[in-house]
Amino acid sequence: MEAAIITTYRCTNKCRMCHIWKHPTKCDEEFKSGLLNKLPRFNFANITGGEPFLRDDIEEIVNILKKKAKRIVISTNGFLTEKIVDLAQRNRDIGVRISIEGLPQINDELRGQEHSFDHGLRTLLELQRIGLKDIGFGITVSDRNAQDMLELYQLARAMNVEFATAVVHNSYYFHKHDNEISNKEGVIACFVELINELLKTNRIKNWFRAYFNYGLINHINGKPRLLACGAGTDMFFLDPFGEIRPCNGMDTGSLENSMGNLNEQSFEEIWEGAKAQKIRESIQSCPKNCWMIGTASPAIKKNMITPTLWVMKNKIKNVLGKRFSVT
Repeated sequence: MEAAIITTYRCTNKCRMCHIWKHPTKCDEEFKSGLLNKLPRFNFANITGGEPFLRDDIEEIVNILKKKAKRIVISTNGFLTEKIVDLAQRNRDIGVRISIEGLPQINDELRGQEHSFDHGLRTLLELQRIGLKDIGFGITVSDRNAQDMLELYQLARAMNVEFATAVVHNSYYFHKHDNEISNKEGVIACFVELINELLKTNRIKNWFRAYFNYGLINHINGKPRLLACGAGTDMFFLDPFGEIRPCNGMDTGSLENSMGNLNEQSFEEIWEGAKAQKIRESIQSCPKNCWMIGTASPAIKKNMITPTLWVMKNKIKNVLGKRFSVT
C-alpha cells in the first residue's frame, strides 16, 4: 500500500494551475505530527502539500513516517532552500522532488513567484552537493510550458537526477475546474518526443516512465485509463484535517469522499468500515479517468504484465530505429 500525506494547504507559490494557495489551512487546523503514529506500515509515502516545508514540525513528520514506510519522498517547490537542505543532511535516506514548471521565465510565470526557478534549481544543486541520492524535479504540463519539457528532461539527464511529469488536472484538491489543454496536438507531440528519448536510454525505469507518459497522452485525448484505478484500495491520502481520502482527484472536497477522520477513529476502523467500502464501490465507476502518479504508479506495480508488454514492444521498435507514435 502507498500513502500521500498532505501536510498543509499553505503554500509560498501562487500557481496558475493550482489554487491551493487561495484556500490555506491555519496552523492550528492541521493534524499534529503524532497522529501519524496511528497509520499502518506501507511501502511508500509521499509527503506533500501545499508546501510541506512550511510545517514547523516537518522533521517530526519525517521521523514518524520513516518507521512506517519503506521509502519516503517529499514533494516541494524548493523555495525554502536552507530548511530543505538542513533536513536532508540529517535524513540521507529520504527522497526530494522539486516542482519546476519550465525554463526560468515560464516557471516563474506559472508559479506566480519571482525567482522561483532560481530557488528550485539552487535547492536541487545543494541537495546534490551534500550527496542526497534520491533527488529530482518534475513538471506539470500545460499549453504554456509543454515546449520546455524536453529541455528540462535534458537538464535532468545532465545533472543525473530523476525527471517526473504530470499534466494539469481538475479537482477539489487543486480548487481548479477550468484547467484544460487546448493545443492537444502540440502538447502530445512534445510527449511523443519525450517518450522516444526515454526509450533510447538503457535504463529500465525510463522505459516504464515512457509508459506512464503514454498514459498522459491517453488522458489528454480523453480516453479511459490504461489501468484500473486502485484509489482507496492500493493507496490513500491523509489530508491536513486528518481525513483519510482515497485520492486527490475526486470532484468534491466534502466529507462525502472521506473514509473517516484519523483523529476520531483508528486507521483499521476507517479502512475496514462501511463508508470506505461504499467509496471503493463508487471509484469503480468514477468518470474522471485521472492519470496522476499517486494512483498510476500503484496500478502499474500491481498490473506489471500490461506495461511490461508495452515496454517490450516499443523498446524493440526503438532498437530497430522505429519511432514511437500515437495511432
